[in-house]
Amino acid sequence: MPGVATGLSVTGAGGDVLFIEATSMPGKEGFVLTGQLGDVMKESAQIALSYVRSHASELGIPGERVRGRFHLHVPAGAVPKDGPSAGITMTTALVSLLTDQPVRASVGMTGEVTLQGRVLPIGGLKQKVLAAHRAGLTEVILPKRNEGDLEDVPEQVREQMTFHPVEDVRDVLAVALRAGEPAAVTHAA
Repeated sequence: MPGVATGLSVTGAGGDVLFIEATSMPGKEGFVLTGQLGDVMKESAQIALSYVRSHASELGIPGERVRGRFHLHVPAGAVPKDGPSAGITMTTALVSLLTDQPVRASVGMTGEVTLQGRVLPIGGLKQKVLAAHRAGLTEVILPKRNEGDLEDVPEQVREQMTFHPVEDVRDVLAVALRAGEPAAVTHAA
């Protein structure tokens, strides 16, 4: 469904996959963040929304769709989450929601985003790629400046996956929201 993107994170136990959900509601402009988020992730979410709002026309989002209230949620029980690597995932979730394009099921991503849409490097790439592999993802979007860190990933894992090094959030969206590709499917329990 549109509005859900798969991010990659590092926890005390190694890498993990996290889902970021976005929704919008009519009414006074506002932004709600939930899911045990630390200050850095809250800042990333604000940057993601500012980027989407300021680049709406080039992203194919009608101006009226970026007004109103937005809610970003990072479900994972009561596990605290923080760190500067969820920006591109949050941006992708918002663009997916506002363009009604589901995110491809095979794609996980990690990278911070600036207000201008630049993708910044992150830490823990090896752990994140291994988590993506364990979760059955076959593609990983990562910052171009982290491309050299792929050498730390076991060769057998690298051979089974496709990596998309990016420098700009538009490159992220071109991979994650590619038309005609299968979207993630979620089933109610």
